[in-house]
Amino acid sequence: MAAAGEPFLRIENISKFFGPFQAVKDVSLNVAKGEIFSLLGGSGCGKTTLLRMLAGFEEPTSGKIFLDGRDMTGVAPWDRPVHMMFQSYALFPHMSVEKNIGYGLKHEKMSAQKKASRVREMLELVQLVPYATRKPHQISGGQRQRVALARALARQPKLLLLDEPLAALDKKLRERTQFELMSIQQRTGVTFIVVTHDQEEAMTLSDRIAVMDKGEVKQIGSPGEVYEFPNSKFVADFIGSITSFPATILERQTGQLRLSVPALGGEVMARDVPGLSEGQEATLAIRPEKLLISKDRPEGANAFQGTVKDLAYFGKDSLYRVILPSGVLVQAHAVNATRGGEAARVADWDDRVWISFAPSSAIVLAE
Repeated sequence: MAAAGEPFLRIENISKFFGPFQAVKDVSLNVAKGEIFSLLGGSGCGKTTLLRMLAGFEEPTSGKIFLDGRDMTGVAPWDRPVHMMFQSYALFPHMSVEKNIGYGLKHEKMSAQKKASRVREMLELVQLVPYATRKPHQISGGQRQRVALARALARQPKLLLLDEPLAALDKKLRERTQFELMSIQQRTGVTFIVVTHDQEEAMTLSDRIAVMDKGEVKQIGSPGEVYEFPNSKFVADFIGSITSFPATILERQTGQLRLSVPALGGEVMARDVPGLSEGQEATLAIRPEKLLISKDRPEGANAFQGTVKDLAYFGKDSLYRVILPSGVLVQAHAVNATRGGEAARVADWDDRVWISFAPSSAIVLAE
């Protein structure tokens, strides 16, 4: 869902100091109702502190938070229409699944019949009806995650905050649970704010992502925007794999740039970027999957020869590390579209190969 119209959650110039240390620096962003919005960044980037301010566990040093048009300044955590799901899930080990889910309704002004109906509704939502009487230690990690989610949703919050919700799961279970989480969010319509350091998780789950570093938001956009069109070298390096080279802009043509890239041993054509000028220093960045590798010289611009130094076979694709005459190593991914295992590889160790890329695949960054 795209953010449009009046934002459901509005964060205005939020800063947070812990003594002399500034954990969050003048962050402003809007989230639409029904979005899954991720705060993505490494340890210490300020994402969890921002989440705790949304929950009311920390007060901003300056700035405002508005939820559904209401100023949250001074509103206690228990009075906010917000629920936070912690990384540990914080389930009560002595309680059954259904009692864990119903615990959050303990102080709600509902009849016992309505509470039981609500718990049943949540059990059905997360597909745990057969496990209602089991204790947390009697179910899997993915099922415990769903119990915590059901408990969080039982009180029908306007905003659900998820702090590293899938970090405790193994890779395959995490991938499956991502889609379950998205399905549940679509059925409930609750706005999700997800804190994660996992790029793939953020890319899979999110309608939009805010990439954070040192307390600041570096870029906000859809997964496709932040991956294909990063606005800085930091974002390009943080999201996925990428190889970067110093470059100088030689000429601006219609829709294209001509650059000098010494590490590649020649000139490169790339898509034009507004605001750049001839003679300016820049960075050329290429994603490994955008590089083509071949034994024969390809037609067109942006083709450079090198030698295969290392390679790895991953089944669905292979990774080639090609060393150029300049001594620079370039990584290229090749999809293994035909059967044959290692025998079907494009090249082998020490082979001379050509790497190439389309001008539209080159990312040119001014910072």
